[in-house]
Amino acid sequence: MGLPSIGLGTWQNTDRDTCIESVQTALEMGYRHVDTAQYYGNEEAVGEGIASADVPREEVFVGSKVHAEKFGLEHDEVIEGLEVTLDRLGLEYLDLLYVHWPVGNYDAPETMPAFDELVDQGLIEHVGVCNFSVELLEEATDHLESPLFAHQVETHPLLQQDDLIAHAQEQGYNHVAYSPLARGHVFDLPEVVAVADKHGVSPSQVSLAWLLAHDNVSVIPKATSEAHIRDNLGAVDLDLDSEDIERIDNIGRTERYVERDGAPWLEE
Repeated sequence: MGLPSIGLGTWQNTDRDTCIESVQTALEMGYRHVDTAQYYGNEEAVGEGIASADVPREEVFVGSKVHAEKFGLEHDEVIEGLEVTLDRLGLEYLDLLYVHWPVGNYDAPETMPAFDELVDQGLIEHVGVCNFSVELLEEATDHLESPLFAHQVETHPLLQQDDLIAHAQEQGYNHVAYSPLARGHVFDLPEVVAVADKHGVSPSQVSLAWLLAHDNVSVIPKATSEAHIRDNLGAVDLDLDSEDIERIDNIGRTERYVERDGAPWLEE
């Protein structure tokens, strides 16, 4: 199963009932990608939302992440962490498992072969990483027999990540944009607002559509209300012209809104 262009992000969606309802709503509305993580503390609720939706499991692309602070990233710890994640989600396999951050006891020669083992066992379909630099991406793939499927990192009009997107395109893996609305800061960007007014759509849709105009880029905006879930989905059908895309490309600012968890390479 390929990676759907838009997914539901669930970071900070920690109220159980809200999380279940938002996941169920998104899937029944047409989303086919749900993103969670051990660190989010909501895998059980996400799993209940998936189970509650009137959508077959095989049609839903589910991604989660192992984190050094939760189980550790040594070989056996990755295996154990995935088993706990599957139990919490109530699933027999994951479509995608990520290294959440290359920190703590992350060590490419030790960590990445555990992901290969999980692929071989049929417990995960694909391997991903999050918050890596180009150098760390290349080191990870040197110790990985499975193809790297995805790299997830903060990406939006105020943090365009040109080098990382170019690397994904050159190497043939997916670049997954988290916080694609810059924690709401895109709503007031004059360039984004102007394009939204031109098309009669929301700034959210413009920001997401601009990202989706890049080859190999998918987005996982967080949303909990039905209105926001529906609005974000509309970005899939929004076609921006070259003038729109150039206008946003030329914003020329670099602003981050996600704590970097001790990852100085993301400052580069």
